[in-house]
Amino acid sequence: MRKKISPAGHAAHTKPADSSIGLPGNLLRPVKITMLGAGSSFTPRLVNDVLLIPGLDRIHIALVDTDTKRLSTMKRLIEKLAKQMGKEKVCAVTATPDRTAALPGSTYIINCIEVSGVDCVRFDNDIPAKYGVDQCIGDTVGPGGLFKALRTIPVWLEILWDAEALCPDALILNYTNPMNMMCLAAGLASTMNVVGLCHSVQGTSHILARRAGIPFDEMVWECAGINHLAWFTKLEHKGQDLYPILIKKAQADLAGNPTDPDDAGDLVRKDIMLQFGYFVTESSGHFSEYVPYYRKRKDLIKKYCRAGYDGGSGFYAREWPNWRKAADDERLQMLKGEKTLGWERSWEYASWIIEALEKNQPFRIHGNVMNSHRKAGPLITNLPQNGCVEVACMVDGNGVNPTVFGRLPTRLAALCASNMYFFELGATASLLRSREAAIHALMLDPLTSAVCSPAEIRQMAEELFKAEKRFLKGYR
Repeated sequence: MRKKISPAGHAAHTKPADSSIGLPGNLLRPVKITMLGAGSSFTPRLVNDVLLIPGLDRIHIALVDTDTKRLSTMKRLIEKLAKQMGKEKVCAVTATPDRTAALPGSTYIINCIEVSGVDCVRFDNDIPAKYGVDQCIGDTVGPGGLFKALRTIPVWLEILWDAEALCPDALILNYTNPMNMMCLAAGLASTMNVVGLCHSVQGTSHILARRAGIPFDEMVWECAGINHLAWFTKLEHKGQDLYPILIKKAQADLAGNPTDPDDAGDLVRKDIMLQFGYFVTESSGHFSEYVPYYRKRKDLIKKYCRAGYDGGSGFYAREWPNWRKAADDERLQMLKGEKTLGWERSWEYASWIIEALEKNQPFRIHGNVMNSHRKAGPLITNLPQNGCVEVACMVDGNGVNPTVFGRLPTRLAALCASNMYFFELGATASLLRSREAAIHALMLDPLTSAVCSPAEIRQMAEELFKAEKRFLKGYR
């Protein structure tokens, strides 16, 4: 196994959540961005964002996808988008199913791969459900997240090793879940510079400003933890703590007397704030899978969980195939001129990172990086040093530089750490193709272990291995 030797964002908004300083200028060099998994839902918006960077001069968008039909559609869509934006003379677009043909010369690699498509989403949800494990999303943690990692990480490592040989200086921006295990595996087994990007910090910070009734730009805040389980440890406006306002509103919502009927949901996150004192970054649906409290009994699910991303049972497994088909249909409508193509610049971090690096224009993001940073030491001092954490990172011409957060409150660190040991075993299982390490990982998963005995967990895992064996080659 190779040792890493170099360190290293839901709905779109027109303004990024984190701070940017400096004056706009021209990009200093031609830039090549290779999009892996180019058929994904991320690609049109991310490329649109890049094309909106002021001072864009010469850029090459290299699209890569093993699904040649989706690849061809995406190439035509991006070419149309560039022409519509008046960028066709500065933006070259190529497409290939062979990543080794696209990687050479890459300045940035944006990873959005989906290894098994929709073939395993029902297995990931329905088999655990037989054992009482109720999942809403199931793609970053729990049985669904673990088996997505087991399918995806081996392919991810092959990509990283190809990049080491073909474009070792490229910065890799990872959007594929399970985010923590993907970035952890990269940190353990590759020398490539990787940062994992989510949009939960951006989204939730804006939500909290709205709930507190203040302008977002006037809110002072700090956030750290792990992906989907990072905590707003500071929320202030003009020196005043905002938590008393948020707590009062949450108490009313949980008592069934909401002050804002349009914001009466999100009860899991509101309750964890009341019980633990801090608000967490990801949606109630995602977050409810990271802790043992809310999904282990039907009465608790009924009390705290609502439809969709608010905690609906089986939501992702039921809707993901529909979303994928809808995305394909929408792209064809855009090509035919039946649907509008083009958007305002979103708060996804990718384009802001590229602009900050190329223009040496400082910008702050929250990224997923190894806790044991080679220059700064442990970023969150009371979390496992060999794990992956989500912290503020400063981006400029010197690269993506994580900042040291220090200690999380002990109760918050404990919830993060319980998931990090699961992630460590999951990444290890993927690296070593070890069924036993995968089973042990699932035994440590907070939700699964709240519902099942160790023997039941082993039986469940073996059933999942059997159902998904086509995508789990070499596990023993």
